Amino acid sequence: MINQYVSSLPERLDTYRAVRDRELEIMQQVANQLEAALPQESVENLERSLKNALLLLRYSAMGMLLNDEAFVQERLVSWLTKTLSVHNTQAIDTALFRLLNQRLTQTLTAKQINLVGPHIAKVQTAILQAPTLATVGS
Repeated sequence: MINQYVSSLPERLDTYRAVRDRELEIMQQVANQLEAALPQESVENLERSLKNALLLLRYSAMGMLLNDEAFVQERLVSWLTKTLSVHNTQAIDTALFRLLNQRLTQTLTAKQINLVGPHIAKVQTAILQAPTLATVGS
């Protein structure tokens, strides 16, 4: 298991650097598309969802680099899902994740997507399945 991790470390580092170096470009394009797709949403909610997506991207890349799924769960998902339960941004997040995934497939190589994609997918699933206050109160 250690040999496998060590042998994959150069690819993991390249993937991490690619995400790190292109995150602003990726997120700016996603933000522009999101704003155009959801003009009725408040700027505050759009910004909140975009900031959360940026954190998702950063933590997922770090979890991939460390080869540690628990890192993302413990450091991001546990508190983020609690925070999101207060704000009903599920519609924004659904559109944002679709746009983010499209942009990532255009920006990263297939190998890079295979490395970081599972971490991103886990966080996205957790966020989209998090109960909101509206559903908790029902």
